[in-house]
Amino acid sequence: MPTARKNNPVKSSSQGSTKTLEDLFHDTLQDIYYAENKILKALPKMAEGAESEELTAAFEKHRAETEGQVERLTKVFDIFGKRAQGKTCPAIDGILEEGEEILEEFEGAPALDAGLVAAAQAVEHYEITRYGTLKRWAELLGMDDAAALLDETLQEEIATDEALNELGESGVNQRALEEAA
Repeated sequence: MPTARKNNPVKSSSQGSTKTLEDLFHDTLQDIYYAENKILKALPKMAEGAESEELTAAFEKHRAETEGQVERLTKVFDIFGKRAQGKTCPAIDGILEEGEEILEEFEGAPALDAGLVAAAQAVEHYEITRYGTLKRWAELLGMDDAAALLDETLQEEIATDEALNELGESGVNQRALEEAA
């Protein structure tokens, strides 16, 4: 049985180069940068499609927050010594595509807002996992300023998820049920 090797870098079979935590941090940073920019484009459509004023306002508020999050990510890239650039993220593309399907398939239906809340929470949960991981890696890499910026965004994402949950619980889900009856 092979023994585990400590402190031996893992070779990437596709590129033949040594991959480090710094490489993984950069890759994930590019992923979330791409995701945030895609989310910025999706939020106005979701706000326009929402039936309730509360949900429309929540999407508009989150759009303004997301603009600030993109600015923070640019600062993290600077701290890391890299140019702010995204890389295609199939995960967020798929999550946003599901949200677009809800907009199309449930347009005018009683369950539209409940579906939009669920789609938005899927986005938030993805972002929460990414920011939590990036924050921890920044701490490990000794980038305390970057970790603080990432934590600021993480806290906003958690608050947005909680606000969406409250919207669902305070009436959106019940209205979807009652209006369908």
